[in-house]
Amino acid sequence: MSITTRQRRPIAPTSGDALPPRAPGRDRPRPSAQSSTWSEAAEEGGGSLDWKIPFVALAFLRYMSATSNIIHDCDETFNYWEPLHYLLYRSGFQTWEYSAEFALRSYLYLLFQALVAAPASFLFGDDKVRVFYAVRLFLGLISTASDTMLIVALSRRYGRRIASYTLAMLCLTSGCFFASTSFLPSSLSMYAVTLSSALFLLEKYGMAVSVAAAGVILGWPFSVLVALPITFYSLKRRFKEVFLAASMTSIVALILSVLTDHHYYGRWTSSVLNLLAYNVLGGGESHFYGTEGLFFYLRNGFNNFNLCFVLALLFLGILPIARKKFAPDLLIVVSPLYIWLVFMSLQPHKEERFLYPIYPLICIAAAAVIESFPDLFRRKYVTTDSPIVMAAKILRPLVLSLILCASHSRTFSLLNGYSAPLEIYKHLSFHEDAGEGSILCVGSEWHRFPSSFFVPSYISEVRWIDDGFRGLLPIPFNSTLGGTAAAPPYFNNKNMASEKQYLRDTEACTFLVELELKRPYPSHGSDLSKWEVLAAIHYLDRELSSPLYRSFFIPYMWQRNVFGLYKLLKRIPNPETTSQV
Repeated sequence: MSITTRQRRPIAPTSGDALPPRAPGRDRPRPSAQSSTWSEAAEEGGGSLDWKIPFVALAFLRYMSATSNIIHDCDETFNYWEPLHYLLYRSGFQTWEYSAEFALRSYLYLLFQALVAAPASFLFGDDKVRVFYAVRLFLGLISTASDTMLIVALSRRYGRRIASYTLAMLCLTSGCFFASTSFLPSSLSMYAVTLSSALFLLEKYGMAVSVAAAGVILGWPFSVLVALPITFYSLKRRFKEVFLAASMTSIVALILSVLTDHHYYGRWTSSVLNLLAYNVLGGGESHFYGTEGLFFYLRNGFNNFNLCFVLALLFLGILPIARKKFAPDLLIVVSPLYIWLVFMSLQPHKEERFLYPIYPLICIAAAAVIESFPDLFRRKYVTTDSPIVMAAKILRPLVLSLILCASHSRTFSLLNGYSAPLEIYKHLSFHEDAGEGSILCVGSEWHRFPSSFFVPSYISEVRWIDDGFRGLLPIPFNSTLGGTAAAPPYFNNKNMASEKQYLRDTEACTFLVELELKRPYPSHGSDLSKWEVLAAIHYLDRELSSPLYRSFFIPYMWQRNVFGLYKLLKRIPNPETTSQV
């Protein structure tokens, strides 16, 4: 008998099988050590977070910021809102930085906001206040998008918990609340740092460095220091991809910047290089515009972030314990916080807005420290958590709640104490009966002028009156000299006052805005036989109020602050002049 062997007929592959079945365990893709660490950290941190919840939460808070934020710095008004107003309406104040002789400010940054401002001005017509808030909403939207990207990246790398803590602080800390909708290049740099950090954590290295480069060139050139750690480590990991992407982005941005500067300044120049040369290579006289002590940014950081700022500075302290979890990538992202603080603290000229680029990094570092509380008390070979570890877990939401409550207290204090300038100018729209050609005069309150967007069209001029200030003030753009291409002789970079900056004949003033404080000197509007008070709003007197009471809103104690009155006055017609007419 012969034995025959049957051969099994091969199974035809189905449409979904591109290849025959593989032997078990052969050529199976294995997870890399990096992705394994990712998944472990994400699982330990509570899993990843969907983008919808962060986006909605941030959008709501950014909308609140856009509609209620005050203007914290006159630089925002005169170096950005006013030139934008000129581009839209052919009127507005010019600073010496926008003189074609110096050309320190970039019109490309203004054109970025004009993408929204120009259509809004066409849509709303003479209602310029709505154009102002349309730009702010646009800034809030950019902030929302970049912050959401950061939260998603953090949740994928380190879990839901650290992402949620960061989200809460991005939403509610005073610094982020106010900086997110400020019309300043440092805010644009902040958006770029946020988005660049998110892309770096997602291993999109070329895009991360490209975004950082765009933020430096289109926003604030000095923020290059914040971008250095991510740039260096990205180049180390994928040199060719990162170098090509960053180079192309930088070249395109610089070309656009130079072409825009040539168009508006009327000569070949680069505002980016001019600004760097003015401040770095000599000739910079930034000390003329205010200097502060070595610890200014530490005080300022605590005011805007309270305990969050303290915890952020402690990030390096917890790193030896949480090294496996946060090093090297989160350390690379957070490291510019320390670089920037040291560098900026050594500069004599200090402004609150100079810290804006590192605001999101403060929130990340603080969230990492809070998330690591239990790790400080865990023992290496103990499998169950001790009571002190359980207590540390309970401490996390308590500390976060304390940060958010203090932040809300700070935000409430600033909005209620210093919002009078924005609100008082809105009353001008109710007094069009004053007639075309009216003149609005402002004295010592020139630095709180919220911008020409709040000045109705029936007012032909806004003029400064001499209240003793001897520095150089902004002067209206002069179309007869060339507008943006003009180099007016009355501008200088030494902060020397010009004779053209003041209106000498105060009798020509139709309206007057001034702050009445409890001081021994008289005010222009104190003579009620000449002036009628149209509106008056309380304004917190910083000098006479306690730092504790004014910095944070404490129920039943905040009212102990001293308040002045921010007034809008209208000149009472002279009976003799009226009868002659």
